[in-house]
Amino acid sequence: MTAASPSVPSPRRAGGLPWWALVVIAAVGGLCASLAFAPFGWAPCAVLAVAVLTWCTQVARSGGSALAAGAGFGVAFMGTSLIWQTEIMIASYAGLVAATALVFVAIGVLSFWVRALPAWPVFVAASWSVSEFVISVFPFGGFGWMRLGYTQLDTPLAGLYPLVGAAGVTFVVALLGACLAAVVRAPGVRSASGLVWILVVALGAGGLGSLITATSEGSVNVGWVQGGAPGGGVYGLGPARSITYNSRDETAALMRRVAAGEEPAPQFIAWPENSTDLDPRTDAATRNAVQSAVDGAGVPILVGSIFEDAASQTRQTVAVWWTSTGGDLVYAKRNLVPFGEWIPGRDLLLPLIPQLSYVGADSVPGSTPGAFVAALPDGSELPVGVAICYEVIFPETLNQAVESGARILIVQSSNAMYQGTNQIAQQFTITRVRAAEMRRTISVVTTSGISGLIGPQGQVLRQAPDSVAASGVDSLPLETTPPTPAMLLQPWLEYALSLMAVFGVGWGALRRLQARRGGRMEAVASQASA
Repeated sequence: MTAASPSVPSPRRAGGLPWWALVVIAAVGGLCASLAFAPFGWAPCAVLAVAVLTWCTQVARSGGSALAAGAGFGVAFMGTSLIWQTEIMIASYAGLVAATALVFVAIGVLSFWVRALPAWPVFVAASWSVSEFVISVFPFGGFGWMRLGYTQLDTPLAGLYPLVGAAGVTFVVALLGACLAAVVRAPGVRSASGLVWILVVALGAGGLGSLITATSEGSVNVGWVQGGAPGGGVYGLGPARSITYNSRDETAALMRRVAAGEEPAPQFIAWPENSTDLDPRTDAATRNAVQSAVDGAGVPILVGSIFEDAASQTRQTVAVWWTSTGGDLVYAKRNLVPFGEWIPGRDLLLPLIPQLSYVGADSVPGSTPGAFVAALPDGSELPVGVAICYEVIFPETLNQAVESGARILIVQSSNAMYQGTNQIAQQFTITRVRAAEMRRTISVVTTSGISGLIGPQGQVLRQAPDSVAASGVDSLPLETTPPTPAMLLQPWLEYALSLMAVFGVGWGALRRLQARRGGRMEAVASQASA
């Protein structure tokens, strides 16, 4: 028996707790999982939470009990972690919690089916991996918001990010949790040695990953402007054009500090997503406000804007490179928020749920990577990478910007509707993970927080005050870091772990079938001998 194959009592004969007791225990595990994520960030709770749910599936009397335990875990975990959705609508919060809790229902059932296999902790961990992978791509493009792999940035396991990405870190965390459950379930040298062995290997790999460092040649001074917004749900940006006026005024304040020698002179300035809430091509007041900001600063501004198409009744969330001669579209957001930027099945759902009208016109996704060549005032050219808000949960979107030649990365975001909630810290942490995976510096600029500068190991180099206007100038390295193993291999790793889970469930089902057939044959033989 290998170190990762702890000896446990027969699962079906062990335990005996009723299903409702398992639901309660698993729900405690779900609450524990919430503590592992921002804004708390108690990383060991992620391992403990997996251990609790795994133990519940180990002692469950039936697959139904394991399913119920997964549901209890998921509702408690998602219900507390996604509470920020209540800022939009209570009904949408309930729907999102119910939908995402299904991930943990699946984990509970899958863990039950593989619980008697040799090396079962490995298959339990793979069950977490495949479940997270599915929700990250399906439905409606996926919602990989609360992945276990986002919890280990400030731990010795952080070195794993450039090697295996968040997907691989999920597997490691789940494996440690499953092994811990095995120790609790069957204390002894074998089960304990499995946990220790996995931990040593993970820490060793993390140490190896820490040797992957960022490289750069030169730097560029980039200004950033957080205009400030009132917050408070769907209308968090405030009255029309107010966010644009706030951004213009804060840009002027920044340039006054530059003139006073308090800040270095920027070579361009970045505004956040939705820094214009109206289309500057058709709204003269918005266009004039942006142009006056550019002219006053004397440098280009990367503007987060909305482009509307009245004929097709659609819109796009875009990044516009605005100079003294006007604005040019450089990127259109590709990963859109379902029920936030577009309505799936709009013609069917909107008449049934008229509250969805707050979404407005459906957004249309862009089709090209977020990388463009910016012409700077000194005549030089700078390859700039950009991603917009929700896109940070899709590693391939940021990876493609780098692969397209970007030397700096900027994430534009608008979190005003979630101001004062845990959503803002969660998204900032996810962006930190992306930086750690790519070993790239990322400048985050938002309407009202969190704006900040993230280093190539995911460390926070600067963080602006939340819910107020703020601005500054950062010196960003012109990075030359080659693609990390995580950038190249993470998708394939998810496929492999998913196949492992499928194999484990198939193997478990086959063993159960063989056991039932063996039991029937023994019963027939016993009757014949009688």
